[in-house]
Amino acid sequence: MPPEKLNIVASADAQISQVFDPHIVGAVNESYVKVAKFGDVFDWHSHENEDEGFLVLRGRIAIDFRDGSVELGEGDFMVVPRTVEHRPRSLTDKPVVVMFEPATTLNTGDAESDLTVHDLKRLHPL
Repeated sequence: MPPEKLNIVASADAQISQVFDPHIVGAVNESYVKVAKFGDVFDWHSHENEDEGFLVLRGRIAIDFRDGSVELGEGDFMVVPRTVEHRPRSLTDKPVVVMFEPATTLNTGDAESDLTVHDLKRLHPL
């Protein structure tokens, strides 16, 4: 039996109701592909040992850095290098964003808060 496919946007719309609540799409080697809907503003944080990739599937986001911001629209991708402090935020209503990072990566990195998610849920095919 072949592996099952998953439409990330449709599954995220059906299964993710809260912003900044990452769900696992799949595992690739020791990394996770995660998806989340972004909200107004996330915590300032960094990841000491992990790079973090962001791919916008729907909507627009900004990733703030202490010395400026980068705006990303649908189809845009960027990597935030390890140790670089950043703060994602939405520019449109609940954009859908895919993140690529090691499975051990905590969403708030070095900044524990109410937005920290320790127990990730899995996104399931519809």
